[in-house]
Amino acid sequence: MPRLLALACALLLAACAAAPAGDPMAGPLTLQSQGSFFIGGRAVHSDTLSTLPAYAPSGTVAVDQMYVRQMTPPNASPLNVTLIHGCCLTGKTWETTPDGRMGWDEYFVRRGFATYVVDQTWRGRSAGDIQAINAVRLGRAPATALPTVFAAGREAAWAIFRFGDQYPQTNPGLRFPLAAQEEFWKQMVPDWLNAQPTPNPTVPALGELSRRLGRNVLISHSQSGIYPFQAVAQNPAGIAAVIAVEPGACPNAAADVTPYLHTPMLVVWGDYVPQAPRWAPRLVNCRAFVAKVVAAGGKAEQLVLPERGIHGNSHMLMQDDNSLQIAGMLVDWIGANAR
Repeated sequence: MPRLLALACALLLAACAAAPAGDPMAGPLTLQSQGSFFIGGRAVHSDTLSTLPAYAPSGTVAVDQMYVRQMTPPNASPLNVTLIHGCCLTGKTWETTPDGRMGWDEYFVRRGFATYVVDQTWRGRSAGDIQAINAVRLGRAPATALPTVFAAGREAAWAIFRFGDQYPQTNPGLRFPLAAQEEFWKQMVPDWLNAQPTPNPTVPALGELSRRLGRNVLISHSQSGIYPFQAVAQNPAGIAAVIAVEPGACPNAAADVTPYLHTPMLVVWGDYVPQAPRWAPRLVNCRAFVAKVVAAGGKAEQLVLPERGIHGNSHMLMQDDNSLQIAGMLVDWIGANAR
């Protein structure tokens, strides 16, 4: 038994010696606090809450609220980071990767940022509004009143996420961990985007969260890519910077860019974009927007990874095998540019 104890101690000392001093990636994750809460939302009274005899159809419920999960390290930076997922997904996007590696949520905490992960309104732990469904079920509304909800099948998502041109072909040099793809497909959920009010309640919720936190860096992805820009246009208070990862849209370069001139912005793209019919025009449009902001005196950049010699990244670059390298680039950009 003493020999086993001595061996264990030796292994522990060796592990400690192998870790660089001050390496934030080494050792247990240490938190000052963690928790969760909701931002936004409104109370509505409805007579179509239930079609089941055991539950009353009439009552008051909360809708349009946004779920937020928070982790804060000791001696946190005055800058906060908020991660916003894209289409057909939830905040799980930013957590442990499908093949079990560290996600960006933990990485940013280890780099010293209080990190907030949201579920868009009507997604994941942010409740949707079922009134219209039950109104049709009860015969009080026509079938055409049903909300538009969609789910992305893996065959279609394969090309959207640029794993390959079509399922199951693979782009050369792809860095997404396809061996763990079954875990990725389990992350996908029904998408209620087209059933929600306009503007999407996620947008004012992100603004409210930023004003509450102060100095908040909004990092969006895909479908949510436009939301931080919209939040800045509504009220830039508290928004220290915007990082849009492969945004579904950037603001229109032909429109007035004045609202964006005082917020640092970075747009990030992976590989295989120019040959992807869905994404190539969006890259072009974002280039035009960034160029116009810069010409008007704002601070905006577009980071296209292949142009920096980094190849093979899919649309889900926060889950690719070099995800932490990319996250490190974002940390450096935040340090140099966030207000």
